Amino acid sequence: MIDRSCKNLLVRGVNWIGDAVMTMPALRALRKGLPDTKISLLVKPWVAPLFENNPYIDEIILYEEKHKGLSGKLNLSAVLRKKRFCSCILFQNAFDAALTAFLSKIPERIGYSRDFRGLLLTKAIPFNNEDRTMHHVYYYLNLLKKTGINAEYSLPYIYLSIEERLKARELLKDIKRPVIGINPGATYGSTKRWPAERFAAVAGRIVSELYGSIIIFGSQSEVAIAEEIISKPQIPNPKSQILNMSGKTNLRELSALISECDIFLTNDSGPMHIAYAVRTPLVAIFGSTDPALTGPLGKGNILIKKDMDCSPCFKRRCFKPTMECMNAITSDEVFAAIKSLSPQNKAVFFDRDGTLCKDVNYLNRFEDLEIFREVEELSLLKDKGFKLIGVSNQSGIARGIVDEAFTRDVNKIFIKKYGFDDFYYCPHQPDERCSCRKPEPDMLLIARAEHKIDFKKSYIIGDKEADMLLAKTTGAKGILVLTGQGTESANADYIAKDLKRAVQWILNL
Repeated sequence: MIDRSCKNLLVRGVNWIGDAVMTMPALRALRKGLPDTKISLLVKPWVAPLFENNPYIDEIILYEEKHKGLSGKLNLSAVLRKKRFCSCILFQNAFDAALTAFLSKIPERIGYSRDFRGLLLTKAIPFNNEDRTMHHVYYYLNLLKKTGINAEYSLPYIYLSIEERLKARELLKDIKRPVIGINPGATYGSTKRWPAERFAAVAGRIVSELYGSIIIFGSQSEVAIAEEIISKPQIPNPKSQILNMSGKTNLRELSALISECDIFLTNDSGPMHIAYAVRTPLVAIFGSTDPALTGPLGKGNILIKKDMDCSPCFKRRCFKPTMECMNAITSDEVFAAIKSLSPQNKAVFFDRDGTLCKDVNYLNRFEDLEIFREVEELSLLKDKGFKLIGVSNQSGIARGIVDEAFTRDVNKIFIKKYGFDDFYYCPHQPDERCSCRKPEPDMLLIARAEHKIDFKKSYIIGDKEADMLLAKTTGAKGILVLTGQGTESANADYIAKDLKRAVQWILNL
């Protein structure tokens, strides 16, 4: 069992982008299990940006090139000793991670007993090739469970600022929607790469049949792959709807741009994991690797893989005359998958308390439920093809003030009586900094995946500034109604006296 009296914990993170994303649920579980402990994350510089703004860690320590070799490790260990960590959890599997913790004289050192490092750990968790039988998200959660942490599953999430989102949106403002991101590279090796000419064939059809645009992503070492795709005859001229961002973004910019895409087409790669961590619906192509271990998580994703006797082989290069696992995947089926995910619907999202009904400060009994009569006006939006979707912060559930079943029953009233298509709620307290509490957009992002929503054609109506910030975050228009807590907003596109006026404003646009 982990020493819960320790208030200064070091986590040795992993070295690859995809693996780093897959540790995020474990970090959340660790924070929830040890709420009063300072958590520091030791990671390589190239993955560190993924954890910026992450509320579950207090400090990022860089494991830099200067820390290579014995002298470098001794210098790093000296730095870590000064920080007086009392416990260390090793997500990284390597012997190096255990040696660094040992040299740093951290009293409690926890990790899987593998790579000949068991004697360097004070709590060596038995290892029986679990990384070949479970998804890696669960692999890291399992490590925590073995130490006594209640490590519940959650979906990885990258915390982007509004400023980062707006910068990415500005870059894309002049290209046609839908915007499809394409990531044709994969660092691991050629066996994870679908042929360039097939990416080009799909890109050409996106432009000519969906009337959309393409953004090609990749690292500096993958610029040639992007240029090869653009040069293919399948890409129509002029190429004004093809934006080549390969080698032109840092990790934060990459994440923000992927979040602004309507769909993301990718090989099994680091950017694939970024895509589901920013909730962009994706089409993932797998060949030599196993999606059961590292496949995309969450809703609104399509996985394409062919069953072959030799796959998954986990090899960097294919030693057969043709790479059958990849060549069997056609551009027609990939395009069909993208077309099926294409955002087709517009929606109006509604806050609940103060917007649809009177805000009584933690509504917890039906006697206090007073639905505004203007809710009847929402049928006009339905007639114009809008989906009606509720999104509500309900921290009273976590506080023990509101019964969750009661919240669901109230939300069902709006679905059954007033024609709402869905109703989402966040049950967490503000200090949990979860991804679903407004103004974080996770409720809307899940709704987008489930209902194929185009945010740029949608609206958010609410009585709080958090609702207006949510609109700004997603690119929808925000309408503040003066029937609840809010009286003014610097981020609203329109301020309405009540729901009736809000509906009229939408219909008049």
